[in-house]
Amino acid sequence: MASSVGTAAENVSLSDGQNTVAEAFSANGALIRAQAGFVPRAGQTEMALAVARVVAEGGSLVVEAGTGVGKTFAYLVPALLSGERVLLSTATKALQDQLFGRDLPRVLQALSLPRRTALLKGRSSYLCLHRLALARQLESDDALAEHLGEIELWAQATQSGDLAEFPHLDERSGIAALVTSTRENCLGAGCAHARNCYVYRARREALGADVVVVNHHLLFADMAVRESGVAELLPTVHTVVVDEAHQLNEIGVLFLGTQLGSRRLQDFVRDLLAATRQSALGLADWQGLAADLDAATRSVSAWVRALGGPGRWRWDAGAPQGLSDTDGSRVVDGLAPPLQALIGVLALAGEQTPELDRLGERCVDLLALAQRFSQAHEGASVRWLECSASEWRLMDSPHDIASALRSRLMGLPDGDGPVLQQAEAAAPRAWIFTSATLGDDDRLSWFTEPCGLQDARVLRVPSPFDYGAQAALYVPADLPAPSDASHSQRVAELVAPAVQALGGRTLVLTTSLRALRAIGQVLREALPAAAGIDVLVQGESPKRWLMDRFREGAARGRAGCVLVASATFWEGFDVPGDSLQLVVIDKLPFPAPTDPLVQARSERVAAAGRSPFAHYAIPEAAVALKQGAGRLIRSETDRGILVVCDPRLATMGYGKRLLRALPPMRRLHSAQEFEEAIAVLTRTATTHAPCP
Repeated sequence: MASSVGTAAENVSLSDGQNTVAEAFSANGALIRAQAGFVPRAGQTEMALAVARVVAEGGSLVVEAGTGVGKTFAYLVPALLSGERVLLSTATKALQDQLFGRDLPRVLQALSLPRRTALLKGRSSYLCLHRLALARQLESDDALAEHLGEIELWAQATQSGDLAEFPHLDERSGIAALVTSTRENCLGAGCAHARNCYVYRARREALGADVVVVNHHLLFADMAVRESGVAELLPTVHTVVVDEAHQLNEIGVLFLGTQLGSRRLQDFVRDLLAATRQSALGLADWQGLAADLDAATRSVSAWVRALGGPGRWRWDAGAPQGLSDTDGSRVVDGLAPPLQALIGVLALAGEQTPELDRLGERCVDLLALAQRFSQAHEGASVRWLECSASEWRLMDSPHDIASALRSRLMGLPDGDGPVLQQAEAAAPRAWIFTSATLGDDDRLSWFTEPCGLQDARVLRVPSPFDYGAQAALYVPADLPAPSDASHSQRVAELVAPAVQALGGRTLVLTTSLRALRAIGQVLREALPAAAGIDVLVQGESPKRWLMDRFREGAARGRAGCVLVASATFWEGFDVPGDSLQLVVIDKLPFPAPTDPLVQARSERVAAAGRSPFAHYAIPEAAVALKQGAGRLIRSETDRGILVVCDPRLATMGYGKRLLRALPPMRRLHSAQEFEEAIAVLTRTATTHAPCP
């Protein structure tokens, strides 16, 4: 069972380490002396003392720290003061950069601690000099050639090779894939650029650092293939802090599974043709062999298109739901002959260059995957087909990460027997998992169960914000049911007058791409040009540009804006101040019942004698709703309104549970009260700076 960590007041005596931590957070402590605007917060100190305790005693701690607690300082201070080696993991590369470039240096400076720090990312984040040279040999249009030229100039000056430092990189362009390596195409020690490789340079720096900042993708990539560098780090680390831990299970499930996709096959064909232009020209008909594999890949693509569009389809039998079993087996198995033919000729050519040898290894891996997916699915994993507008992927993943996290990363028993002694010896002593949203019950079961952390200490620290004074919740009563075809239009019509009154300052979060496009279109039609409000729609511009433009708001003489977004904007998008004063959620974010992972997890819950809706769907919706609502109030001076355009929140019995998951905002009960609250925001809007 989960146990609760007591508050600071309940601890009769503190250890020396905890006293040092408490002093740092006190009214006369190091943080307040070094950080302008720092304000001691009881919840932050409580969390810091709990972290200090687990660092000293060992074990696992799960902390849900509400918005405004200051969880980053709360784990950094005790971890750094311990003097032990620390590994910090975040959910995204953007948060990783923020932690390494801003938060970590601030705390080290405040505490006057001389600690060596390092930033370690996955291969796809670093420029590969070999791949850059290959990209120059490819046929390209003028735009691609120009971008490659800009990267070449940047490569002459960069020290890290981290593409996050490259200005104006559009994540949608695909150019990053051309100039970065993967585990499959890396030449390792055989590469002519090995001595100057940015990936290995970053790993060397990490091995020599006291504090290393990684991301969850890197953790799980290492668990899957032991090649990211984390495996070398973990045995020497005392404390691991997993921030934004609410994403851990979903990231891990994808990394711990296996997949075969059209992009991987296409990349192989492209690399094959590029490599054989320089060597082994007369050994085989490379163009013909590549064309055969490309044709087999296109056959699978045509088969997939029969499903009618982007989505996920479960694959329990011979083919995904909605497709012929016979066709599925035949089409996927059709990848095998061209791969087998290539394996034969690459085995002969491999001794000529390291690149051809590596291509042979990749071809063997691709054949094994093609044969696996052409056979009937067996076992306890979940298999599905996933396709987007540009690619398809065949996926096979575990239901959750519990067993792998405990046994392969933490060195703990996974419930099926004792763990190997080697894993025990390699495991860090202290594990801290934290996020603003980890569940809707006291045991934080939504997070702890799929991660196998039911025996961890659990602490919930509420937000210090005065939500009753700072925020209001409005659930319109006269909207159609979310399933009604007119729902998105009615949402946009409801929002448009408020957007116009506020001069923008609005974030609309949708649960589907269809709703995103529909609401964006109606808002553009409903808002008069004279209002001078930009309607930003996710997918029409790079995400980073959308975020920067929205934060800028109406400053510097630019128009205010409303952003209509889905998916990643539900979390990790912080806009303190009055650039955001209205957050609109179109529907309750229940998991999609057609999603293969949702189906499989619901079946597991039912098999255990529990209700899939009560014990899976509602907790999932509660966590997502908390994440979306958390975009509204980001500092003590923020003011705003949350509108949930789903009548079920007020009319269904489960609505009470979802309401309890939300911050304790005051309720607006009518359209008139909503309009009056909007009017108050328009009169009192001033620019606020975020609090530290």
